[in-house]
Amino acid sequence: MANNAPVGVFDSGVGGLSVLREIHQRLPQESLLYLADSAHVPYGEKSADYIRQRCQRITEFLLKQGAKALVVACNTATAAAVNDLRAHYPQLPVVGMEPALKPAVAHTQTGVVGVLATTGTLNSARFAALLERYSGSTRILTQPCPGLVELIEEGQLDGPKTRQLLERLTAPLLAIGCDTLILGCTHYPFIKPLLQQILPPSVSLIDTGAAVASRLQQVLSEREALADGSIPASVRFWSTGDTAQTAHILPKLWGESCPIFACYD
Repeated sequence: MANNAPVGVFDSGVGGLSVLREIHQRLPQESLLYLADSAHVPYGEKSADYIRQRCQRITEFLLKQGAKALVVACNTATAAAVNDLRAHYPQLPVVGMEPALKPAVAHTQTGVVGVLATTGTLNSARFAALLERYSGSTRILTQPCPGLVELIEEGQLDGPKTRQLLERLTAPLLAIGCDTLILGCTHYPFIKPLLQQILPPSVSLIDTGAAVASRLQQVLSEREALADGSIPASVRFWSTGDTAQTAHILPKLWGESCPIFACYD
């Protein structure tokens, strides 16, 4: 494995940029590839078989670009496909996502934790196993969020439609005493500022982007595959959807404008 080869990162759309940002901050010497599968967003309402097929095609594409490791920056894709990817590509380090139930259960003071996530994530066997492992005496309330990913993909991070949807989704959780809210989709960290306006200050928001970056660092270190800094790091972006739309929203989510290349699936 070439140490200075890039790390491939993908999501159903632009949500995984929240994870890419954490990786870039923690491992600035690593070159990164990001693919937004925007032609097929959102994954949350699609079948597990469909998602597995998409994940395998995307992995093949990123491998052709020279990826030395893969980050599945999507909770739904992780739940549906990460085990299959590891079986198909046993030599490829694959890091996935999962909702942060363990830290949320440790953090709550009221004993009530809420989970905002896609239907696909909440209905998965992987999430069911997490619930069984970590719930115990804690009450964990799940809230599917249809329509939220689409609003974020459009760049509506603080508009009235997004605010109204979030108010409706979080109201029943607050009514039962939720004091810790898990952002169980990589798109959702981009609406943290809006959530902080809507929710009482006593409610904590938890996501897993930083933990994924830490896990990637650990995996690369164990394989002696961390970049050595001998060449400048780069970040390249692709989209299977409308590259103009991705280019339009990228500065808001990534912090700067960058070329977006078309990936035809």
